[in-house]
Amino acid sequence: MPVFPKPKFPFEYNVAAEVARLRKHRKARAIPKREAGKLLVATWNIANLGAQQRRDQDLSLIAEIASWFDIVAVQECRENFGDLFDIQAKLPKSFRVLMSDAAGNNERMAFLYDSRKLAVLEEVGEIAFPPSRHKSIKLPGIDAQFNGFDRTPYLAAFSVGRTSMIFVNVHLYYGDEKPASIARRSLETFAVAKWADLRKRSPYSFTRELVALGDFNMPKCEPGDPIYEALTKLGLDLPEHSTQIGSSISSDANYDQIAFLPETTRDHFTGNKGVFDYDAVVFPELWEGGANAKNYKAYLRYYLSDHRPMWVQLSI
Repeated sequence: MPVFPKPKFPFEYNVAAEVARLRKHRKARAIPKREAGKLLVATWNIANLGAQQRRDQDLSLIAEIASWFDIVAVQECRENFGDLFDIQAKLPKSFRVLMSDAAGNNERMAFLYDSRKLAVLEEVGEIAFPPSRHKSIKLPGIDAQFNGFDRTPYLAAFSVGRTSMIFVNVHLYYGDEKPASIARRSLETFAVAKWADLRKRSPYSFTRELVALGDFNMPKCEPGDPIYEALTKLGLDLPEHSTQIGSSISSDANYDQIAFLPETTRDHFTGNKGVFDYDAVVFPELWEGGANAKNYKAYLRYYLSDHRPMWVQLSI
């Protein structure tokens, strides 16, 4: 994602007042409190984290939302990881960071997680297919060839409660809406599904539980959408969520998703899943009842994000 333009108009806000609005809306959106025996998992594309000049108060609002979850998969952390660690510093001291090296668009994939609830296990790495297996990543109606990921999905295994889970953090190729870009995006998506299927079948899979989450750049989470079809083709499960709100503040698209292996991890799903639309409540003085929508969205995109976090609750 190119860096968004920095707003040229002045607007200041009171952090405590905005945190109070966020917490009230959290209850309205039925996000449970963190508790023993349950794992609250979130994914959040925080636009150009480390590249846009967020201030301390902006990082405080981001950290407030992140603190509601046990683990957050973060996308669009740029090579400059300073803001990521500044967010961590605002979280409880038990929170840790794992992050990948920078890949396409100089982006890292990262996890913010509570080390009291999750312990890192021995497998931390990336999804990769040797060139000899690229030809196995194919879909009907697509003549293009899979040549690897633009931003390689990042994975980490954790011990959680009575089980262990691998979380796969993705930010898949977008490009544009032209057929060539859709084809490439579909192949990258199917590669994630293929990898998950191979892990499910392998006797050497490090964990039997698997959650693939992040920005899949999926326009619509429904049959007929090519990205949805590619992700679910080999069995990954995308249960509906209660809020039925898109994860993009601009288009209400369903870019961000959390997918499970239905034979194993789906059994841990409590039925609680949603999207947190922080943009419905923050900065009402700037929103002006919708009269200032253009400036409002420009401000959000730069200082917070153009994506909303998606979350799910799992029993552990």
